[in-house]
Amino acid sequence: MYLNVHSQYSLRYGTMPIPKLVEEAAARGITQMVLTDINNSTGIMEFMRECDEKAVKPIGGIEFRRDKHLLYIGIAQNREGMKELNDFLTEHNLEKKPLPVIAPAFKYAFTIYAYGHQAELKKNEYLGIRFDQLNQLFNKDLLALKDKLVALQPVFVLDKIEYRLHEYLRGIDLNALLTLVKPEDKCTPTDMFLPPGQLEAKFSRYAFILDNTRKLMNSCIMDYPKGRINLNRRTFTGNKKNDKELLEKLAMSGMEYRYGKSNKEALKKVKHELKVIYELDFCAYFLITWDIIRYSSSQGYYHVGRGSGANSIVAYCLKITDVDPIELNLYFERFLNAQRTSPPDFDIDYSWDEREDVQDYIFKRYGSQHTALLGTMSTFKDRSIIREIGKVMGLPKSEIDGFTDQTRAAVNRNNATFKKITAIYERMANMPNQRSIHAGGVLISEDPITYYTALDLPPKGMATVQWDMYEAEKIGFDKYDILSQRGIGHIKMAVKLVEENQQRKIDIHQVKLFMKDPVVNAQLRTGNTIGCFYIESPAMRQLIRKLNCDNYLVLVAASSIIRPGVASSGMMGAYIKYHHAPETVNYLHPVMEDQLKETYGVMVYQEDVIKICIHFAGMDGTDADILRRGMSGKYRSKKEFDRLVERFFEEAKKLGRPDDVVAEVWRQVSSFAGYSFSKAHSASFAVESYQSLFLKTYYPKEFMVAVLNNYGGFYNRALYVHELQKSGANVHLPCVNHSDSIVNIMGSDVYLGFVGVHGLTDTFITSIPEERQENGLYLSLEDLVKRTGLGLEQAIILIRVGALRFTGKNKKELLWEVHLLMGAKVRVTNDNELFKLEAKNYSLPVLVNTDLENAYHELEILGFSLSISMFDLLETDYRGELSANDLINHIGQMVRMVGLYVCEKTVHTKTGKNMWFGTFLDAEGNFFDTVHFPNSTPAYPFRGAGCYLMFGKVVQEFGFASIEVLKFAKLPILANPVME
Repeated sequence: MYLNVHSQYSLRYGTMPIPKLVEEAAARGITQMVLTDINNSTGIMEFMRECDEKAVKPIGGIEFRRDKHLLYIGIAQNREGMKELNDFLTEHNLEKKPLPVIAPAFKYAFTIYAYGHQAELKKNEYLGIRFDQLNQLFNKDLLALKDKLVALQPVFVLDKIEYRLHEYLRGIDLNALLTLVKPEDKCTPTDMFLPPGQLEAKFSRYAFILDNTRKLMNSCIMDYPKGRINLNRRTFTGNKKNDKELLEKLAMSGMEYRYGKSNKEALKKVKHELKVIYELDFCAYFLITWDIIRYSSSQGYYHVGRGSGANSIVAYCLKITDVDPIELNLYFERFLNAQRTSPPDFDIDYSWDEREDVQDYIFKRYGSQHTALLGTMSTFKDRSIIREIGKVMGLPKSEIDGFTDQTRAAVNRNNATFKKITAIYERMANMPNQRSIHAGGVLISEDPITYYTALDLPPKGMATVQWDMYEAEKIGFDKYDILSQRGIGHIKMAVKLVEENQQRKIDIHQVKLFMKDPVVNAQLRTGNTIGCFYIESPAMRQLIRKLNCDNYLVLVAASSIIRPGVASSGMMGAYIKYHHAPETVNYLHPVMEDQLKETYGVMVYQEDVIKICIHFAGMDGTDADILRRGMSGKYRSKKEFDRLVERFFEEAKKLGRPDDVVAEVWRQVSSFAGYSFSKAHSASFAVESYQSLFLKTYYPKEFMVAVLNNYGGFYNRALYVHELQKSGANVHLPCVNHSDSIVNIMGSDVYLGFVGVHGLTDTFITSIPEERQENGLYLSLEDLVKRTGLGLEQAIILIRVGALRFTGKNKKELLWEVHLLMGAKVRVTNDNELFKLEAKNYSLPVLVNTDLENAYHELEILGFSLSISMFDLLETDYRGELSANDLINHIGQMVRMVGLYVCEKTVHTKTGKNMWFGTFLDAEGNFFDTVHFPNSTPAYPFRGAGCYLMFGKVVQEFGFASIEVLKFAKLPILANPVME
């Protein structure tokens, strides 16, 4: 009898998750019900799965609302009806049209209007009447309505407690105090499952209404296949046989390109993989990915294929990835095997400014009805919930701030208001809050995707499903990850700049040559990697130097052991130790030496777990990967996982492995697998790192300009400008006669762009260089103002940053001039004047502009000083006792250093206290690193950008020197003369 049931997916309205909703219904003996969440079908497929488990008949529907008011309820008669409802909602979402007051005539769906609706009802339309409205039927002629009335008992909450939670959700949604939430903005206190028999009893005088309701529900059947089936586009060519032949042809051609004509090992691997791909029906998945790469390459876009897909030699031959799985001994089973419980996927990275075009191609190539972006569901989390609850309770901001302050936890614990908030928080935590968009997942379906979901149109402007990747996986969709990252933008632009600035063409895909280049590897070994993707962070540069890393394989390992789990387990330390002294490695068993010699017996990658399971314990590749996934908490069933653990020991025993060795190997495998990292991922990162490093080594100016123009990476803009200066570039402040919107380079001269000028509007960022290119250099301040229409405020910004220094006048003179000029209300013109009138000249007193004033202008407008270094802004001339490069010669000594703050990292000790790692530049522009332990550090040691005086002990680990800081203070700088 329940035609109007809502879950938590009726966002900020319903309170029950779908499993609980179905469980409660089953417990009350309810045999069928309709899920009708508000303006979405997010939960329909999950609802059907849960109902099947509890022997409840599921019926799908949507409650349509406009401006938060109920219009009508759509109930699907079958799969086609659900598609009709989804299509209807999708059309209005994508075209941003308001829902109509009158529903269309659905062919396979019923429409329920609330009692009181006046329009004439069509064939599949009904009036839903609530039990508290039945008195309105008294003494009324029901002949015309008798077949059109159905029982309407909405369900939003479980009980009275959840009704109170519902009120808080409504307050949050409306951004209103609880006391100001109107009755029409929330459900009624009775909108819940009634005790068994009570609903029928309430309608007992109108049995025909119950009969109509049963008849309607009995006629509905959600005729979807049960269980997970493959819902992806099933063919690329339109025919599976043709798909198979095309994939084989492409793989064989690619194998010859990658390995030559006579590589038997490669041929064997390709044939094995093709067989598995055929059997698991993944030909279309590979071919569609190949097609995406083919398109992007035709546009001149550069991509990086990474993820577990890099374990596939077929992917390597199709140029989906650039990682050679033979060279790295990668296991295909890590990517695809017959027992894999979750679909594999390729992660394809593009430059941030090219990804949307690739996505647009996919939508146009495979059809808007069959293509959509993946959604995500953000939830109520942590302190944000406390703030939201506090606001609807009407608490002042200061009190809310106190409740979210971790340092006041002990005080808050006994506060009655905080206890109330905590009780609400516990019920609201992790509830869905709003739908959003996945980072890069794309779905391509065989059938129209609206059979399974309505579509949203987020700000990105591409149709997006209403559920997330986890639900997609359960339903039967495999996603294509089309991602973006800045590192690819750096590479792409640097190659272009080298061609323009030095007339040299670079084949950036010749990575194997870069890996063998001694100059590139020497640069890697020194940790001089600022701007290089994935290897520029302080922690990574430290690790590179500790390892004396100078080759690809070690860099691949470094890219994995830097991850928190591996590092905190002690395996990173063990790897570094054995890397310097491989003769000291004590292998547990000869198999461990055979399989892990490359990493000195230390498990570094997920693939190492698979190796050991196969070669030490005698398991096959499929079971080994399932076991690995199980240890990461991703097993299909605990029972199956336990069976495989037992098999590990049984098979190892059959091979004659000693019991104590088996136990120790298992301990290492099981403790590592939970946070292990894919070698294919690491290898993909290392390939891209080498490309960046090659450019930085041979073309450092162009490379750093590219980094700046792609908005940097790990560090702030000032550091990349510093690195650009170190490369030998003459870096100039923005100039209206030389700068473009972005940073430009000509020879060794680099002009900062207008994009980095704080306060300059987008209009002038683009129009100033465009006007100059079209009509020539600017001749004066007045000429600039006339040709571009600059207002006073924008002109002052440009003057203060030094962008009009071409005039030969200092800033103070120009500021006088611009005020006089703007007072005359200069007329903007881009036309040639018939008579050019000379600007009036005024006699001004001598106005002096100091370097210190310029530095403060730059700090304010650019965020850093280019004219004067931060060290020269200090009140003191003291620069420390030694330089960063001399630290290694003072191990164990107490020293004083002065450093310019670059960045910091906060970590938590085992006792829960905070400690910090800092990175600084010395007065010579070289890096050094610091450690700040809790017992010798204030609650928060850093006070923002600037120079610090440090006193501490020089320590070293594997030849890398740093300072354990005991005392730490920020140094004052010279006062701003303008402010005095």
